[in-house]
Amino acid sequence: MNIPGYNDGKGFPNQFASNEEKDEQKYGLRVALAIEHEWFSRDHSTNFFGEARSEYLRRRAYARGEQSIEKYKNELSVNGDLSYLNLDWTPVPIISKFVDIVANGISNRLFDVKAEAIDAKSASEKAEFMTVLKKDMLVLDMFSEVEAKTGVNPFSMPKDSVPRNEEEINLFMNLEYKQGIEVAEETAIKSLLELNDFYEIKKRTDEDSVVLGVSAIRHDFDIHDGVRIEYVDPLNLVYSPTDDPCFEDCYYFGEVKSVHVSELKKINPYLSPEEIEQIAKTAGRHDGYLGLQNNATSASGMDKQNVTVLFFCYKTDRDVVYKVKKTSNGGEKSLKKGSDFNPPKSEQARFTRAYRKIDVWYEGVYVLGTNTILKWDLMKNMVRPGSAFQNTLSPYIVHAPKMTRGSIDSLVKRMIPFADQIQLIHLKIQQVVQKMIPDGVFIDVDGLNSVDLGNGSSYNPSEALSMYFQTGSVVGRSYTEDGDFNNARVPIQELTSSGSNAKLSSLIAMYNYQLNMIRAVTGINEARDGSSPDSYALVGLQKLAALNSNTATRHILESGINVSKRLCEALSYRISDILEFAEFSDDFASMIGKSNLSVIEKIKSLHLHDFGIFLDLEPDEEEKQLLEQNIQQSLAAGLIGLEDAIDIRQVKNPKLANSLLKMRKQRKVEQDKIEKSESVQMQTQSNIQSAQAASQARSQEEQLKAQMDSQMLQLKAQIESQQRLQNAEIEKELMALKYQYEMQLKQMDVASFSNRELEKEDRKDKRTELQATQQSKMIEQRKKDLPAIDFAGKDQDERFNEMMRNMGGDLSM
Repeated sequence: MNIPGYNDGKGFPNQFASNEEKDEQKYGLRVALAIEHEWFSRDHSTNFFGEARSEYLRRRAYARGEQSIEKYKNELSVNGDLSYLNLDWTPVPIISKFVDIVANGISNRLFDVKAEAIDAKSASEKAEFMTVLKKDMLVLDMFSEVEAKTGVNPFSMPKDSVPRNEEEINLFMNLEYKQGIEVAEETAIKSLLELNDFYEIKKRTDEDSVVLGVSAIRHDFDIHDGVRIEYVDPLNLVYSPTDDPCFEDCYYFGEVKSVHVSELKKINPYLSPEEIEQIAKTAGRHDGYLGLQNNATSASGMDKQNVTVLFFCYKTDRDVVYKVKKTSNGGEKSLKKGSDFNPPKSEQARFTRAYRKIDVWYEGVYVLGTNTILKWDLMKNMVRPGSAFQNTLSPYIVHAPKMTRGSIDSLVKRMIPFADQIQLIHLKIQQVVQKMIPDGVFIDVDGLNSVDLGNGSSYNPSEALSMYFQTGSVVGRSYTEDGDFNNARVPIQELTSSGSNAKLSSLIAMYNYQLNMIRAVTGINEARDGSSPDSYALVGLQKLAALNSNTATRHILESGINVSKRLCEALSYRISDILEFAEFSDDFASMIGKSNLSVIEKIKSLHLHDFGIFLDLEPDEEEKQLLEQNIQQSLAAGLIGLEDAIDIRQVKNPKLANSLLKMRKQRKVEQDKIEKSESVQMQTQSNIQSAQAASQARSQEEQLKAQMDSQMLQLKAQIESQQRLQNAEIEKELMALKYQYEMQLKQMDVASFSNRELEKEDRKDKRTELQATQQSKMIEQRKKDLPAIDFAGKDQDERFNEMMRNMGGDLSM
């Protein structure tokens, strides 16, 4: 959009303007004109952009060894006359070596992206896992005893991995614990870095930090290409005034580019051919006036088809206004409105105005030297931290580790004065070498007179030189033919031109002095570049010198880390936005997780989490050597095993690696104590078993003897018992027989008693009968008065005996 006459203001527009006013092209043009005035104005016969660009170009020329030689010609010429000098004016690329040492050393320091989930859900899961670790730690002894007795593993992880103290818990969480969502985030960031060839971009930014003292990267989002990472040349960069090395307080950034006129139509499709032609003419004159044209383009005649365009972004705030309406059921409903929304303030109004301010970035494209702004829009896909949504990050990431009051220092800037002196000394050395003449000889002709060689030939200067150069000998006379002393008795004397040698030595000494001055101001010593190490210096001292050199240039390494870390944080926020709002979130998740299908589902939920991004920098050679030295000492002392050394070498963080080494050493010491105790116990048990075996043998012998005695006693007792049993049986039988006899006797006695009683009763009965009979006879005798009756007659005795015989008795006696 061309706004004629709209170049009267040189300041930035009103920050408190409404959203609608900020959206207008006129507002964007005012911003572009303010940036142009700060960087490209020639009110003081120069412009800040041109000065910065020239300085950066000069530093790059020195870094490549392609600096201008005019200053050297001016110093060596006499009134501008170089006709008597035939020198090689090619610059000595001495600075290139130091740039390569530092830049390549930084590029070799790879890093690993680490993402730590810091949202409430992830923090809760982490706390729960730490609780499990602490429980396993507290019940380690009890569970070990359970495992030993039952053979069942009650631990939630391998027993060897269970931490022993709080320090080991923290180490385990740093090395072993990784949530699936963190793995997905790391995979996504690494994939985006690889897709954009970030490591090639980083090489260029690291070299810029060494050469220019500042490095820059731009990140944005394209609906077709996704997240893009682009290298930004500091030569073309403009920014708001700042003293912050990270440029985080800058409110505008811009990038100057030379584009073909055909590209203008792509930027603004509404431009007419006449407007494009007018822009090309005006911009071309302006570029020539400010010296912005590329030399190669200008020489080829293509500059008429190119225009210099400023791509810029501007940070301001924006009101987000809502209409809050009260519903009939007592609730509230909000609707987004424009910034000019102003509801009535009456008490009967059912809606009110609510708003908040958020930071936003506008992006624009401006043709330098014209009033034409090709684009001015609110930037899409702005990067906003999840924890501070009102803030937004800049699409440009810039860092200058050595910046003071806007002046940017660099290693190359420090080396330039001494590189100029080295170049002059190199040219002077060429002059001295050109003027040096070889050593010659002086021949005194008078010393050759009257010298006879004995071969008939005359001794002339030619013959003398031939003899001298072939044999190193010369013939002369001490006295003349007249007998006087010959002052020319040594006719040939060697001439040496020592003046040039002294000059050459002096120039070489000055050359080395300037080279040492470069090492002094940069901190890159001989131990680091390996040019001329001291043969008498100990290896430890050389390593210490290399370490000090790395410390001197550490700010450049930290600058690269800072840029990489801020970029990874921005990529993390962009990934969340894409997965939450973009239409192709599923395709993006599949593209990121194509090498690891297990993280695709996790990637889709990344926008629900907040992450802290960290970079684990690979240790440098000194740190690796110190760690390896500790590992080797521990291996030699038997404090760790080979598998422990392998695990420790895989940890990139030196601090964590040493902590792991310390833990493994403690574990090994404890394990050795346990094994030693077990060995002692086994030895003691073995001794006890041996003693027990011997004692058992003796006991068995005694037991066998006792057993035999016992068996004898048992046999004897058995015999006695059997004998007693037999005796008892005999006695029993005897007793039974005796009892039988006694019973028979008893029966006999009873029978005898019974017979006796029966007999008594019978006798009594018979007597009674007899008495009755007798009584009867007596009565009969009385009645009849018969003679006396003899009751003692033979007939009665016979009857009594017969009765006794019937009873079994023998009453014959």
